[in-house]
Amino acid sequence: MKRKRLIMRTSILAVIALALAYTFYSNYIADHSVARAGNDAVNFALTDLEGERIELDEYRGQGVFLNFWGTYCPPCVKEMPIMEDLYDEYKEQGVEIIAVNVNEPELTVNQFVNRLNLTFPIAIDKGMRVSDAYGISPLPTTILIDEHGEIVKVHTGGMTDSQVREFLELIKPSTNS
Repeated sequence: MKRKRLIMRTSILAVIALALAYTFYSNYIADHSVARAGNDAVNFALTDLEGERIELDEYRGQGVFLNFWGTYCPPCVKEMPIMEDLYDEYKEQGVEIIAVNVNEPELTVNQFVNRLNLTFPIAIDKGMRVSDAYGISPLPTTILIDEHGEIVKVHTGGMTDSQVREFLELIKPSTNS
């Protein structure tokens, strides 16, 4: 009888230990990112701060520098002026920068954009549908998409001046190089 109880308790503890290990692994270690180099970019439609519709598929034929960010994120704040400095130069070469704010109030985002005088398209992912579709975590995360709609690179974390320029060069359409 005691032996049966011991086996039962050991079995239950083993199941609990396995469940805890799986939970820890899936929440903190496993890569949940959906966006991977070589995959087609997931189409989405959002509205930018000017009220214009942004649909990713409408940018076919151009490179897209898709940046997910938040106003509360120091690396995000640091890289925005770099992106702005290069925006006009690369827009003329067929590369669009789209910044997707992750679920912040419009007033907060507008104040941030006005303070930094940002001119590239900025949309707010209310409800985080797009961020979830791409498996974005943490911020900032930048997805580089070529003119065919294929993901070329996914970069997590802040970027330096040279990295932003290198990434923009990477997705310039071949017809404009």
